[in-house]
Amino acid sequence: MLKPDSNTRKNHNRFAVFCICLVCITGTSVAQVTQYVNPFIGTGGHGHTFPGATMPFGMVQLSPDTRPDGYYDWDACGGYHYSDSIIYGFSHTHLSGTGVPDYCDILLMPMSGTPLLQNIADNDPKKGYASLFHHANESAAPGYYSVLLEDDSIFAEMTTTLRTGMHKYTFSKKGKRNIVIDLTHRDKLLDGTYIELISPTKIQGLRRSKSWAGDQWLYFAIEFSEPFIRSELQSDSIDLQTSPGYFLSNILSGTALKGSFGFSDNNGKPLYIKVALSAVSCAGAWNNMHAENPGWDFDAIRTQANTVWENELERIIVQDGADVKLPLTDPSNKMVIFYTALYHCMIAPNLYMDVDHKYRGRDMQIHTAEGFDYYTVFSLWDTFRALHPLLTILDTKRTTDFIQTFLKEYEQGGKLPVWELSSNETECMIGYHAVPVIADAAVKGIGGFNLDTAWDAVLHSANLQIFGLKDYKAKGFIESNDASESVSRTLEYAYDDWCIAQLRKVIAGEDSQYWNYWLRGKNYLNLFDGDFIRPRYNGGWYTPFDPREVNFNYTEANAWQYHFFFPHDVPAYMGEYSSAEAMEKKLDGLFTAPQETTGRDQSDITGLIGQYAHGNEPSHHIAYMYDFCNAAYKTQERTAQIMYTFYTNAPDGLIGNEDCGQMSAWYVFSAMGFYPECPGKPTYVFGTPIFDRVDLHPADGKMVAIYANEPDERNKYIQDITVNGKARKNVLLTHQELLDGARIIFTLGTEPNKNWGKFSENYFSSDIPFAPVIQSSHTVFSDSTTISMHTLCADCAILFTTDGSDPAQNGILYAKPFTMDSSATIRAITINKKENTSAVIKTVLHKLNNNYSVQYETQYAHQYTGGGATTLVDGVRGGNDFRTGMWQGWQGNDMIVILDLGSETPIMSAGAGFLQDIGSWIWMPEALEIQVSTDGQEYKTIGTEENTTAEQDNTSGKLDDMEIDLSKPVTCRYIKFIAKGRGNIPEWHPGSGNPRWIFCDEIWVK
Repeated sequence: MLKPDSNTRKNHNRFAVFCICLVCITGTSVAQVTQYVNPFIGTGGHGHTFPGATMPFGMVQLSPDTRPDGYYDWDACGGYHYSDSIIYGFSHTHLSGTGVPDYCDILLMPMSGTPLLQNIADNDPKKGYASLFHHANESAAPGYYSVLLEDDSIFAEMTTTLRTGMHKYTFSKKGKRNIVIDLTHRDKLLDGTYIELISPTKIQGLRRSKSWAGDQWLYFAIEFSEPFIRSELQSDSIDLQTSPGYFLSNILSGTALKGSFGFSDNNGKPLYIKVALSAVSCAGAWNNMHAENPGWDFDAIRTQANTVWENELERIIVQDGADVKLPLTDPSNKMVIFYTALYHCMIAPNLYMDVDHKYRGRDMQIHTAEGFDYYTVFSLWDTFRALHPLLTILDTKRTTDFIQTFLKEYEQGGKLPVWELSSNETECMIGYHAVPVIADAAVKGIGGFNLDTAWDAVLHSANLQIFGLKDYKAKGFIESNDASESVSRTLEYAYDDWCIAQLRKVIAGEDSQYWNYWLRGKNYLNLFDGDFIRPRYNGGWYTPFDPREVNFNYTEANAWQYHFFFPHDVPAYMGEYSSAEAMEKKLDGLFTAPQETTGRDQSDITGLIGQYAHGNEPSHHIAYMYDFCNAAYKTQERTAQIMYTFYTNAPDGLIGNEDCGQMSAWYVFSAMGFYPECPGKPTYVFGTPIFDRVDLHPADGKMVAIYANEPDERNKYIQDITVNGKARKNVLLTHQELLDGARIIFTLGTEPNKNWGKFSENYFSSDIPFAPVIQSSHTVFSDSTTISMHTLCADCAILFTTDGSDPAQNGILYAKPFTMDSSATIRAITINKKENTSAVIKTVLHKLNNNYSVQYETQYAHQYTGGGATTLVDGVRGGNDFRTGMWQGWQGNDMIVILDLGSETPIMSAGAGFLQDIGSWIWMPEALEIQVSTDGQEYKTIGTEENTTAEQDNTSGKLDDMEIDLSKPVTCRYIKFIAKGRGNIPEWHPGSGNPRWIFCDEIWVK
């Protein structure tokens, strides 16, 4: 077999060399790797991808939309779902695999005959501009998409450049030809939206819209290959019709803007349309069109798009003797699965500047990018894990551009991006994961950005006072009553802080700043109870605790899946707080636990092996953690199982959301046989390869050749590895080895070699005074409660006070559990032998000043306990965020609670506090009815308070007290609170048909 010359082969001539190689493998004519891309993978199931035409990291994603309203349909996030049979049109922007809908901007649709401006009526697409289609008449390839629109027998084709889309419509029917433009498609339009007719072949305008991105500006320039002879524009109540000779200065604006353009009767020639986009101006859009697509040669643009994709995809050449014999449609064709995954890794982030380098910044002002390209769509909670590390190998230029974009967003918008979309910060997901992208590039020697600015930016993110950071910095962790997703936030902040330390080490070495953030990287251990990393509440542990329960202490996960999120600290964790054997056993427990989760339903948790969930990102590194436990063969078992089970050549071939390339990047790395278990370290860990040979071409290095002997589902266990001819006994591969052009040979077998891949890494005992745990038998009690304390630091002491004073000054040495019989504020610190102390941890105890007790005729939901039966009478009110765990919740039924006063007592009023957050399916009750009794058997109603909060009031966390006041005292012992539910969620809401929630805290009587 001919082997490419690793010293001379460059990106620009890969195509020719690859053709030679493929001839040798297949014995057929010249082929391209683009033939192995199936854009329909991920368009079914919950992949949320789109099949249409786009360029690598391009601004335009020209694709069909089969779902007209993404807000009401989770699987409509990408605009298209393979299960559908109606196309509503072709829009020019799409998100690739996100879990929240947006984009699908500037929708065009061809139709014959009389134009219709509604998309569908009476569920009949023939009564609108939508059309039926069948997948048998649909095709897609990199940079190209086509489909037959059956209602009017129109063959639609489309292709793209970076900033433009090109349509080709071939009409079969005689008569009028029309193009509909619908700017109302999917998103809410904002003031400023307009369409302007500037000639019989040209229109332009602005679509300003609100969805996930709260204020998106998208200018467009549209040119037709033939002049239109009639047009109709509609906006709100305005209907503007034009005819030839009446085009100039025709502008229509509004927030319900759509129209149609009519052309001469069918002449047998295709109608072509070019659409250019810009976030800056219409002039910018026209400049983009003139620069990238000045003519009308559709086939040339399509060929150009394919060539660009070919050059990008040839950064990795895979060869497999078995797969080349499989049909491209075979569900198990690994080459199709691999190249489609690599294709999905090159769709986002998206270019977000014009050809003159002007862009709309985070301050919504227009700027010029000098010396770099400006991008958007940063799904960083997902992509920091594998996509960005993959690009540090394949595409250092774009890696630098992404970081330059981050820093401009910091300078112009006030902070590094979290989940940025079209110059809008959505604040979606958690952490500050621009930091690991920056740190990972820095430790791998990728420059081209200002390290001082980067340092200022990461410090700014780490020291904000939002999303629990204030408590995290003060205590070293977040409690469930401080902020929602407290466990996940604590763990991800700790990892991000460790990454800050790595960046500091590149800049200045191991100085005080380095050690400060290195220590913050240990904060995850403040949530370790010796068995699980779990939530804390009021100084102690959150109870009840079920590691399979999905609740709001975690981000789209549970305790099993987040227990392993300390990728930066695995050796130290095993050395000081666990062991390799215990870690291996814990990992085994994850993969073999019962598959069912408990608690709230979370659609993102898919692809389960036990409690491992490959369909969501928090699990993605976990299978590789066996490598650190001297059990590398189990990494090989599990990664092979995931690759062969959860990735297929089918529309539902992704087990979860694609998430802008992360789901696919995991596969690309794993298929090559290694993975970046911890971005921020310039190392990778070995898994098991699935191809006979991989030629990997680092952007700034020599070719890496990876060989394996006939890998398959059985032949997956590493017997031996050589790197550049030398036996590799450990599981690590360095980034520098990749850049230097490593030759890696895997020797595989069908039985595990349990002696290969021993791991050892030096660590030192940190003796960190971790925050103490103050555990009380009851934080709310009638008689007394027992207090116990402990800390993870074995050689540390605990000092505490019970009067609320500073334990560093007045502390008592904790020796054993003790009893408290009164309300108190206990404060405690941990102190080590060097007299270093932890943060002060506080527990507030409430002794009830009455003999009240609470009985439940309808039980609250297990995941919304509020801390137990006393939460409704503990005197502590829940705040605006129901996810902090201080509320009790009922779903689908009335809340019926009985308050026992202990003896007959005259009362003047009774009431309860409720919360409404309709985005989370929580409504005020329809009414609160109060009944009283002296014997607990016979009750009578003394009053009813009707709800006054509007059903569609979408205020996030709206609080309201409902109280019944009496004109004269009523003597009773038992008071029954009946909060009446409001039935199922109405049709206008995304959760239509599901049962509503009632949330209460607390009840009272006067």
